[in-house]
Amino acid sequence: MTFQVELVSPEAITYSGEAEMVIARTLEGGDIAFQPGHVPFIGVLAVWSVEVIRPDGDRDVFAVHRGFVQVAGTKISVLSDVSEKSSEIDVERAQQAKDSAEQKLSQNDEDIEAADALARAELRLQVAGV
Repeated sequence: MTFQVELVSPEAITYSGEAEMVIARTLEGGDIAFQPGHVPFIGVLAVWSVEVIRPDGDRDVFAVHRGFVQVAGTKISVLSDVSEKSSEIDVERAQQAKDSAEQKLSQNDEDIEAADALARAELRLQVAGV
């Protein structure tokens, strides 16, 4: 049994297709897995990965930078500020962003923007397999 999944950001639809399971991390409940028949759900996403397990067993992994996940009937929608497929992440750019954020935090460990930038860069690198 499968359901329809869409990952959408302001720039594009990152994924649209069938899945057997979707795994995400919410701010309220931590990691959560959705399978067909899941009760209706709306949650706020953390800066973390979203895994889509397709009917053939393969996984697509996306870096998701906040947003919402909604389960309604046979459809899961992930609406995010940014979502990037692992194969499309610019590793060099992510490493530069990480280095820059770490430098800013070394000068001011209370810099919230730098801490957020570091979390996003580290997620991109993790999802890209670096």
